Amino acid sequence: MQTVFDIQAILKRLPHRYPFLLVDRVLELVPGERILALKNVTMNEPFFQGHFPGQPVMPGVLIVEALAQAGGILACEMRGPEHQGDIVYFMGMDQVRFRRPVVPGDQLLLEARVTRMRSRAAKMAGRALVGEQLAAEAELMASFGPAGADAAGA
Repeated sequence: MQTVFDIQAILKRLPHRYPFLLVDRVLELVPGERILALKNVTMNEPFFQGHFPGQPVMPGVLIVEALAQAGGILACEMRGPEHQGDIVYFMGMDQVRFRRPVVPGDQLLLEARVTRMRSRAAKMAGRALVGEQLAAEAELMASFGPAGADAAGA
């Protein structure tokens, strides 16, 4: 089953809000398997004021955060309605590589695939692409907690 989410559906699944919400639309979602989401990168992004004046480049850590947010949406859908409202905490990242700069005007395609799922944690392989070009890739780890739970690194 493939599911598409607009921004309103994303806001119901992620606690992030402007300026830290980095997913604009979910293009495909197959629960338990994969997600394909979109981030429209515009010159209006607040981080471009200082990164870098005259030559704006999206910070790599924010590309990885966008991948993690897409993975968080996928994880929320895998856990079922009884866990609606739980928060997915970004726990870690491995094998992070940046392959090309992301600049204003780019559409960042965010792909995440589940590689391991447990009751309280998940591991995913993520890729960020601009068109057909790989911009970044990473292995991402997340844990699950009830809304308002105290967690390190949240």
